[in-house]
Amino acid sequence: MTSDVTETNSQNCHPAFQLVRQHHVEALDVNVVEYHHRVTGAIHYHLESSHEENVFLVAFRTQPMDSKGTAHILEHTALCGSKNFPVRDPFFLMIRRSLNTFMNAFTAADWTAYPFATQNKKDFNNLLSVYLDAAFAANLNPLDFAQEGIRVEIENDKPVFKGVVFNEMKGAMSSPTDQLYHQLAHHLFPETTYHYNSGGDPKDIPELTYEQLVDFYKTHYHPSNAVFMTFGDIPAIELQEQFESQALSHFSKGETIYSKPEKRLQAPIEKVESYAVDSEDLKDKTYHVMSWLLPQASDIKLRLGMRLVEGILLENSASPLRHYLETCDYADSAGPFMGVDDSNFEMTFLCGVQGSNEENAVQFKEGVLNILREVAARPVDEELVSSILHQIELHQREVGGDGSPYGLSLIMNGMGSVIHHSDPIHVWDVDAAIAMVKEELKDPMWLSSLIQTYLLDNPHRVQLTLIPDATKTKLEQDAEQEKLNKIDAELNDEQREFLKQRAVELKQRQETEDDLSLLPKVGLEDIPEELHIVRGVTKDIQHNGKPIPLHTYHAGTNGLYYNQIIIEIPKEILSSPYLSLLNVLMGEVGAGEYNYLELQQQQTAVSGGVGMGASLRSGLNDKNEISAFLTLTTKALVDKTDAIELLKVAFEQIRFDEKARIIELLQQRKTRWHARVSGSGHSYAMQIAARNMSALAKRDYFCTGLGALNWLSELIRTVEQDEKAYDSLIEGFKSIHQHLIHAPKQILLVCEDQQSALLEKEVADVWHTLSSTEAVVQLPKVNIENTTGDEAWLVQTNVQFCAAAYEAVESSHPDAAPLMVLAGYLRNGFLHSALREKGGAYGGGATYDGNSCAFKFFSYRDPRLTETFADFEASLTWLMTKEHKPHQLEEAILGLIASMDKPGSPAGEAITACYSMLHQRTPAFRTEMRSRILAVTFDDLRRVAQQYLLDKKPVKGIVAPFAKREELQTLGFNIKQLN
Repeated sequence: MTSDVTETNSQNCHPAFQLVRQHHVEALDVNVVEYHHRVTGAIHYHLESSHEENVFLVAFRTQPMDSKGTAHILEHTALCGSKNFPVRDPFFLMIRRSLNTFMNAFTAADWTAYPFATQNKKDFNNLLSVYLDAAFAANLNPLDFAQEGIRVEIENDKPVFKGVVFNEMKGAMSSPTDQLYHQLAHHLFPETTYHYNSGGDPKDIPELTYEQLVDFYKTHYHPSNAVFMTFGDIPAIELQEQFESQALSHFSKGETIYSKPEKRLQAPIEKVESYAVDSEDLKDKTYHVMSWLLPQASDIKLRLGMRLVEGILLENSASPLRHYLETCDYADSAGPFMGVDDSNFEMTFLCGVQGSNEENAVQFKEGVLNILREVAARPVDEELVSSILHQIELHQREVGGDGSPYGLSLIMNGMGSVIHHSDPIHVWDVDAAIAMVKEELKDPMWLSSLIQTYLLDNPHRVQLTLIPDATKTKLEQDAEQEKLNKIDAELNDEQREFLKQRAVELKQRQETEDDLSLLPKVGLEDIPEELHIVRGVTKDIQHNGKPIPLHTYHAGTNGLYYNQIIIEIPKEILSSPYLSLLNVLMGEVGAGEYNYLELQQQQTAVSGGVGMGASLRSGLNDKNEISAFLTLTTKALVDKTDAIELLKVAFEQIRFDEKARIIELLQQRKTRWHARVSGSGHSYAMQIAARNMSALAKRDYFCTGLGALNWLSELIRTVEQDEKAYDSLIEGFKSIHQHLIHAPKQILLVCEDQQSALLEKEVADVWHTLSSTEAVVQLPKVNIENTTGDEAWLVQTNVQFCAAAYEAVESSHPDAAPLMVLAGYLRNGFLHSALREKGGAYGGGATYDGNSCAFKFFSYRDPRLTETFADFEASLTWLMTKEHKPHQLEEAILGLIASMDKPGSPAGEAITACYSMLHQRTPAFRTEMRSRILAVTFDDLRRVAQQYLLDKKPVKGIVAPFAKREELQTLGFNIKQLN
């Protein structure tokens, strides 16, 4: 409920702020309080909670009207020094001097945000002072703009473009899905800021000037255009005291930016654009997408109504529009953008397919419109609406925090509303909106009418056909070179000398040692004495006449429970790529009496879904062993115990008779896997480099590496054409399934204390018996080449991802701890500067990996290749020959401890604790590892570097563009290619 402002509660805010209202969100157990700064009008939303992990975010409304990347480059440059902290790199320096659980900055389409989170109050105040100063008193040194954004340097007497964001966006825009999104937005939004790429288009970024950047900062980074959002147990008055004293008191009233509605199309439009594909085979590589511009997201009833429309049309594979898009015979799978996007000022609705051809555009359009006409012509089934409302409630109640801090997730959910001057409370507390919607739902045609009005009758509709173009990469490279040639021709001697001198000055700035006394810090003395580990209770229940463990963990799950069945994976199936494909099928194909459409509907009605995955770790004491468990998972509201039975049915009675659905799911797996490759190039490069250094590393390369993606593509082609090959595939699935039916099992239950007795009984009753009707048969053989030596994979990308791996020890070895610290030490002290600041890569560093039992160097979205490997080696020379200071070791240790101590969601912490135990990473082991890390000395770092790295030949792995083939061959790499 929303309470009135009284004299009593108004005393809880700083005099510089005015309390506007407060509202308790029961489903989240959070009290939302809204304040306005009296002078500037800055908004502060404080989410009061008992959580000790406090979150801060300040955001600015940023609306660039070109694609030069101004907002994105400013986000980077603002973090490169400020009035009170005139050091070159306070952001990355504070990461090392902090116990933060999250630090970052984001550039969205029309806002830029600077968030952090930490559990330590001293650390919170330190980070707050740095973030406030960076946001409101940034120095914006021209050399930092040159480093982070864009510059021209003279190399071999020729100009070249350099800059971190320039290379980042080259990498990002090599992804077909990124190109699809931005080209679609370009047509869907003819005039407003969304017409442009706020991150920056590589062809436009070189046009940005330093003066334009400074002007943008002055007009956009003002408190009157700012939003403060906080979460946690620090009182609002304490936060506001710092906001006022450290930033806001220096400002008077300024301009506030408001979004404006887009100019509406009078009739639907159809556009054909292209994206780069470095392949001669262009068949089945076209995207078709249709999008509609809807009213403003501030219309909360319509917003939730369109979310229900999305659910009716697209919630699962049984939903009519998704079913059509997944089963149409002219495309591989549904597209990457589906449903309502309510993050912008005005909402959009999107749907599409991928893996198609240009000539199918009309078929796609008519197929989509026919489905919409059919659904709009009749009332929507009440049970289906009830299921979608159930999903909304489940999502609303779930306490997150495993991917990013829980408080930050809540803040980000409300961000769009706050930025666009509408009410975020409607997003955090949907009960009132649901009540309004339920009134509308008394009209059985209400949702159907929304489809008719906002999709069928809406003239602001764009259909985009994105076709592959084998010449586009070269055309873009030629266009960039033409720009450089023009610059070269127009440069006079004085200008050429200026560029050379600026490069010298930038190098000097990059190598200048910062005065760290200017920055606040926490130290080892601020680290909590003990590692927080959740404890559970284990008892035996009967399963097929034998006792099996049931692990119950009590946690504050806010009315949800989490149930997992844990199966020991037999060695004979562990290394089969068929296993990961079976994971894709469970819950997505039929089971028992349900066909796959009916099973999808059941999942939506009673659960948050059912699924299958794997938890794999390298042997604690033996790198040639693998600790491997399969997990069957579901979650549900506590009154939906049917989810427990449904999970069993989906696994025990999985059906392998739905051929069309199985091939369709394999196609989806392949298509989505391909789409993720360019964004995960560094992970693949490290996997390649370390592929032979442990049994798990070999298994992962074989089953989840780029070679496995090629194998999957060939498998799909084969089974589509050869009935015997398909039958062999199904026999493989059945074999794995029967192995798992017979394998030893354990059960995990996470719930609130008062619910555990009922849920434990339900779990015990459901899993009392598991039937098996088929004999275990031998798996079909799969041949994927096992290689050694340096290896490079060519994929669709415009930048490189480099890695070098050295054989190391198992996790239990005493040297694992110093190797972990060494990775952070090399990153902080040498690699960050060499790879990012000087080399222009978006990221890079080193890591010790206890699963591959390897020490790895890596770079991410890297314009260089040979020079990067030289930097990897140079970091070791730096370690062994240069003078070092005590704070460098402390910073490396702090980073590791902060990562170990990082909280998750209540359920996530319980699940992590359980699997750690299963993999022999007991509380005693985890505590001992923490103690070993805290005890690492600088001598330990040099010793392990000498023993495992120096004078040893690493294995190199690279993910690179096709154009690098000859260079990589010259360097001696074994070349492979993603098909």
